[in-house]
Amino acid sequence: QVQLVESGGGLVQAGGSLRLSCAASGSIRVINAMAWYRQAPGKQRDLVASITSGGSTNYADSVKGRFTISRDNAKKTVYLQMNSLKPEDTAVYYCNADIYGWDYRAPDYWGQGTQVTVSS
Repeated sequence: QVQLVESGGGLVQAGGSLRLSCAASGSIRVINAMAWYRQAPGKQRDLVASITSGGSTNYADSVKGRFTISRDNAKKTVYLQMNSLKPEDTAVYYCNADIYGWDYRAPDYWGQGTQVTVSS
């Protein structure tokens, strides 16, 4: 009863910027925390940034000062603004959300992922 759809990934040169979006849809009562994770080939999936329903944010040390997470609750969308991109940022980026539906609970729901590739 819920879908998370990521967009905005692509190929960018080192030092460039990308803005990822993740839009939630379906029969949703409220979304608590939302987050972005990433997974590079051969690596584990790691938390990049998270944001609470009230707007409190948390970032991985590797992206602090370069990435900004934000959300638009009316649009049920979370964003990740990525600046000063580095080749080591190359990964599939996944949206995650803690969702309360009218007749269901999705405490750890994942999007399909969007590829970000940063060339040197």
